[in-house]
Amino acid sequence: MSTEALLEIRGVESRYGSIVALRGVDLEVAEGDIVALIGANGAGKSTLMTTIFGTPRASRGRILFAGRDMTNLPTHEIARCGLALSPEGRRIFPRMTVHENLQMGAAIDGHARFDDDLERVYAIFPRLKERSGQNGGTLSGGEQQMLAIGRALMSRPRLLLLDEPSMGLAPLMVQKVFEVIQEVAAEGVTILLVEQNARLALSVAARGYVMESGAITLTDSADALLDNPRVQEAYLGGE
Repeated sequence: MSTEALLEIRGVESRYGSIVALRGVDLEVAEGDIVALIGANGAGKSTLMTTIFGTPRASRGRILFAGRDMTNLPTHEIARCGLALSPEGRRIFPRMTVHENLQMGAAIDGHARFDDDLERVYAIFPRLKERSGQNGGTLSGGEQQMLAIGRALMSRPRLLLLDEPSMGLAPLMVQKVFEVIQEVAAEGVTILLVEQNARLALSVAARGYVMESGAITLTDSADALLDNPRVQEAYLGGE
């Protein structure tokens, strides 16, 4: 586990009109780690992920990546810094083929290493290679999740933001997706993981944060959070 923070979020507030969605959020992701962000529906987890990318823009606080202040950068510039987001709900391009969706992910670096990156994604997700000419909208939910993650990986991110990767998937597909998350992390990609399946998220993470009502209410090592009675009661079925 690295001790150097790759992503630093300091006192970030975010709003949707008059509604305050994030309330003074502090969070760090050390380079090389998987960090889990857990919490109930509506806690603000997805808002934090999109705020990192500037939509919505943080109304207060700072977001630093590798020491660079990204708080007010345009979204496309943030992506070029080495971040990629696999968003909640996948949001693939349904009328584009698998291959074309992956091309969109590679556009950040001008397709400079497209062939190598494509083979890497197909090695991680052989099913995508089998369906490379198929429209994204005709894939199963699990296959669309693979495509969303694969598209994010095509930009060669230093930090990968994964928002609810297990949502709506069958148990076997959830297991596959989390095996991929660990595989990607082993390759050196740092990961910030938003996931409602708290036990699963904490089982692969080095550190975790608990978010409630737009604020971070608890942070600790993933093992300590798994053993925390408050976390067990609220998020792990009371075990």
